[in-house]
Amino acid sequence: MATVELTTDNFEKTVTQEGIVLVDFWAEWCGPCKRFAPIFEQSSETKPEIVHAKVDTEDQQELGAQFGITAIPTLMAFRDGIMIYNQAGAMAGPQLQSLVEQIEGLDMDNVRAQIAEQQAAQ
Repeated sequence: MATVELTTDNFEKTVTQEGIVLVDFWAEWCGPCKRFAPIFEQSSETKPEIVHAKVDTEDQQELGAQFGITAIPTLMAFRDGIMIYNQAGAMAGPQLQSLVEQIEGLDMDNVRAQIAEQQAAQ
């Protein structure tokens, strides 16, 4: 599956769907972004069941601001509508593969229970 371009119009609908969504915040002028792009694309071909999406931070500045993006590339991962990963910096293929495996292995009932506990403690 090819990567999906995200905008303010389709971001929320995309990341709140069931399953795993990886979002790469990038810009055309960013060298590390250009090096990470083929790794991200390869992951989209290897794992077609996972949505691989990209946000051009130059074109979609509102989304970058909404998520406090201060460095690119920044990779976010959502599973079943919950953000479970958010980190700046490019990664190598094996790192991305390991991250995907960890996300796939998450017990989402446990994640939701932890979120509920944190919200109750506030």
